[in-house]
Amino acid sequence: MITYMQDNPSMFRLRASKFLLLSVLILSQFLSTQLLAQRSKSPWQTLTGEAPLVIARGGFSGLFPDSSVTAYSFVSATSVPDAVLWCDVQLTKDGVGICFPDVTMYKDSNVQDAYPKRKNSYLLNGVPTQDWFTIDFTSKDLKSVFCKFGALKEQNFLCIYSYYKSIFQTVAVIRGILSRSPAFDDNRNVISTVENIATQFKPAGFWLNVQHDAFYAQHNLSMSGFLLSVSKTVTIDYLSSPELKFFRDIGSRFGKTGPKFVFRFLEKDDVEVSTNQTYGSLMTNLTFIKTFASGVLVPKSYIWPVDKDQYLLPHTTFVQDAHKAGLQVYASGFANDFDLAYNYSYDPLAEYLAFMDNGNFSVDGVVSDFPLTASSAVDCFSHLGSNASSTQGDFFVISKNGASGDYPGCSDLAYSKAIEDGADIIDCAIQMSSDGIPFCLNSSNLLEGTNVFQSPFINRSSTVPEIAPHAGIYSFSLRWSEIKTLRLAMTHPYSLGFNLFRNPREKSSEKIVPLYDFLILANKSSSLVGVLISVENVAYLRGKQGIDVVKEVLYAFKEACCIDATKRVMIQSSNSPVLVDFKKQSPYEIVYQVEENVGDIVDSAIEEIKKFADAVVVSRRSVYSTSNFFLSGQTHLVEKLHKFNLPVYVKTFRNEFVSQPWDFFSDATVEINTYVAGAGVNGTITECEIQKEPVLDPQRPPSLHASG
Repeated sequence: MITYMQDNPSMFRLRASKFLLLSVLILSQFLSTQLLAQRSKSPWQTLTGEAPLVIARGGFSGLFPDSSVTAYSFVSATSVPDAVLWCDVQLTKDGVGICFPDVTMYKDSNVQDAYPKRKNSYLLNGVPTQDWFTIDFTSKDLKSVFCKFGALKEQNFLCIYSYYKSIFQTVAVIRGILSRSPAFDDNRNVISTVENIATQFKPAGFWLNVQHDAFYAQHNLSMSGFLLSVSKTVTIDYLSSPELKFFRDIGSRFGKTGPKFVFRFLEKDDVEVSTNQTYGSLMTNLTFIKTFASGVLVPKSYIWPVDKDQYLLPHTTFVQDAHKAGLQVYASGFANDFDLAYNYSYDPLAEYLAFMDNGNFSVDGVVSDFPLTASSAVDCFSHLGSNASSTQGDFFVISKNGASGDYPGCSDLAYSKAIEDGADIIDCAIQMSSDGIPFCLNSSNLLEGTNVFQSPFINRSSTVPEIAPHAGIYSFSLRWSEIKTLRLAMTHPYSLGFNLFRNPREKSSEKIVPLYDFLILANKSSSLVGVLISVENVAYLRGKQGIDVVKEVLYAFKEACCIDATKRVMIQSSNSPVLVDFKKQSPYEIVYQVEENVGDIVDSAIEEIKKFADAVVVSRRSVYSTSNFFLSGQTHLVEKLHKFNLPVYVKTFRNEFVSQPWDFFSDATVEINTYVAGAGVNGTITECEIQKEPVLDPQRPPSLHASG
């Protein structure tokens, strides 16, 4: 991997390069050993029975600028070997074909800086559009387009001169989606020709998408002529377009050895320019499409539609209908950092599996901005079923307030979902009522996670400096008979600033679960390895409220007739005297929680921890440090703790892509597996468990119970 990076300097981009290199090295290790499962030998429900294609739209465009050399370079390092490179073909004024996201250039390049006075206005699909257009620039205007990869290394004088002279004038590709990292927006991401991309990377498959053939024809530029010419030196495997006339014009000119033609459907209400029919109308006549195409490319909504609230509706029969007509079906619009249907709980892997491994059909390929995640879905997580390799004996998935990414934390539904999703250990954060009843809730402040604000107890507010500097309504101010009338509420950690909400259909309907009921639930589960009980504020409750948390927790275990002897019981706290107390009075495993981010620890401190604790919980940043939203290094904390035979559990993992450094490619699975394979942690504490056996009901969308 290091050699690959050294031989490909375009992989490096200023500030982010060293952080990304670290992640790629870890990831390469993960990809080689991540699962025992290999690509499924089971027949796929694709048209041919072969695995779905992974089609990298503009390369790895989820992290790097779409259609940049860097984006294309990254695909081979992170995807399946047969990944297909997608190029949106645009024509310049002198008829040169370039790989660029659109015929308009403002959004995806710095063209306005290089040519501020070249803005123009044209009718594009019948709509007056003001922008910078590729047809207004010759290939020479775009500079550096003919500086082939390696030319600088070979000391090609003209290329060196062009490069340094145009460093502030070159039209470079930049991120077209502003929520993505700006770290790779620089003038070295020059626009490349179709020939350059094909000859430089020699992809297993090369897909050219022609979006605006009619527009180019109106301006006396022939896309067909360019494609026929370039096909003499470049192998085109797939050719797609949303225009029927394009296929009528070019179809017979390629002959039998030409590319596979794929008709691209746009949104159902959009109008196809050459027939004036809507795409919704054209989709009802797939036998006609088959007369000139071997496949169709459709938005995801053609297959799994969503309702107005962004929940999945039952899947359509489009894939089966197209397969009956002899057409392969490719689905577009996959990206880890786009809004997903709430049913997927912000897990992009779950979305891919819904399209390729649902027990009823499989698409023949997916067009993705994040080909790594698509590759994992195809090669690692599809068709697992009962053949899924079991969890390693020393590694545990531990819930955080149950599956609190799907349902109100610490509710029956959250705990049941965590068990269903394959959690090894479910957790209960202990809070106490004024009459000494222990129950599960993330915070002693009932304003966090319950509907107490709408209850008659709103006047019970108080300030407890020992717990928090701000006022709250604390559980120890209410009797259990009062607390159990409250209802749990969803929490949305990324609603402010990011507008990301969790399962909004889930209202405040779930009851608070007492520790006794939690233990009974755990006892009934045959799949659970054990439970984790978290206790805090013990000294305050004992000294100021007269509540002995240790005594009440141990009594609840006794009342529940002791937890199943085959299950592990773990007691967690950040307070060492509390853990010492539990250690004296019970046989349970003791887990010390390190509250602050720590990158290092001396041996003497570990020896002290070892005296009372059997394991340690640390934060994610204590294992991998970050800077500017990229990884900046791996600490030796896990290694040092392991030297003293202390297992290390890491908190808290979330599915929302904004919770992860850029290095993890907006994929929670990559993040978790990096901690497992790269750092060797013994367990992860997560709000959304990743299913071990991701099998979906073929008749229904993957659903949350609350979605009805």
